[in-house]
Amino acid sequence: MKPIAWLALPALTLLASSGASASELNAADTAWMLTATALVLFMTIPGLSLFYAGLVRVKNVLSVLMQCFALTCLMSLLWFAVGYTIAFGSDGVEQGALLGDFGNLFLAGITMDSLNGGIPATLFAIFQMTFAIITPALIVGGFAERMRFSAMLLFSAIWMLLVYAPVCHWVWGGGWLGDMGLQDFAGGTVVHVTAAVAALVAALVMGPRRGFGTVAMPPHNLTLTVAGAGMLWVGWFGFNAGSAVAADNSAAMAMLVTHLSAASGSLAWMAMEWIRHGKPSVLGIVTGMVAGLGTITPASGSVGPAAAVVIGLSAGVICYLATNWIKLKLKIDDSLDVFPVHGVGGILGTLLAGVFCSTQLGIFSGNGFSAGIDSIGGQLAVQATGVASTFIYTAVVSYIILKFVDVVVGLRVDADQETQGLDLVLHDERGYDL
Repeated sequence: MKPIAWLALPALTLLASSGASASELNAADTAWMLTATALVLFMTIPGLSLFYAGLVRVKNVLSVLMQCFALTCLMSLLWFAVGYTIAFGSDGVEQGALLGDFGNLFLAGITMDSLNGGIPATLFAIFQMTFAIITPALIVGGFAERMRFSAMLLFSAIWMLLVYAPVCHWVWGGGWLGDMGLQDFAGGTVVHVTAAVAALVAALVMGPRRGFGTVAMPPHNLTLTVAGAGMLWVGWFGFNAGSAVAADNSAAMAMLVTHLSAASGSLAWMAMEWIRHGKPSVLGIVTGMVAGLGTITPASGSVGPAAAVVIGLSAGVICYLATNWIKLKLKIDDSLDVFPVHGVGGILGTLLAGVFCSTQLGIFSGNGFSAGIDSIGGQLAVQATGVASTFIYTAVVSYIILKFVDVVVGLRVDADQETQGLDLVLHDERGYDL
């Protein structure tokens, strides 16, 4: 491993892949990680579920809620069976560059007394499980209102095992990107780039919703969306600060920069709308919040508060422009803007982490609490390599999985079913019975 590589990995990687363990349980760290785990699960159900549900049309609200809920259950069992060992392998064993060893199938090597650093190994496993839950759930926004439920389950199951778990290993589990020194504290590449690229590929393979570009498709219930957005904001503290895997100064800094970036992203997006359209929208300010959160995620262990504000403002402006460009110029129906928000944000944040981690930048750096790297150019090259490799691998494998699923069960409901709505067609229920 290169001399700076250990500095570039979050604490969770060091504990998981090196076999390091503490002789005693750290009660403070354990209590914080129990809280962080609950917060990350809270991001998916109910946070992301409500955020997405409010954005679709009334005839599809239950389908989105059902997808997020079912994915929570399915990903949990797959992570228990094989996902965790692909990503992190077994404790104390040298891991490969591409995949973890299979010594922890069905979490066989993890007992109630096993420790991972100062926290229970069981706690580390379920904390990572919540990341494996929310990442496939993010993809739902790319194919909302038109994918078969059976196809969604099959695609997501295969995708988590062939895309998410291997990329997680590359970055956090002792794989090649981690050894190279990639700065990705909480999932810019692992979570946001993988989910967003998969959503973009799904949108391209499946094609747009009927009437896209000619028929108005406004969100049916922005109240649900705002409620979900607030839950995402709170839950993200567990996502980013929890990635320190300790109740320490790193977690505190990660929480502070996460909040500042979210606030900055919200105001930047709102300002862009206000300037261009004369009025700020509720949908705009909450989408800017998500952009700010997604963009700070990879950098949250490397930057200081001033850099977080710059990152958040950049996210609000750039992700706003990307959203309009993809929909209006490219005519791609990424239904709930997964790629322009999470993908562009994840890429931007991963690259900016390579800039603002430098101690040469004074108040913009993390003040040495994490990487403290001096060579911005060299680190940027590493960050770009991480982004490009994750993007290409995810795009190719996601395309292959989608084509396979289409042959096996069919990806898309037919035209009449899409017009009727997935709630009735797939679940025989209505979201509202007024």
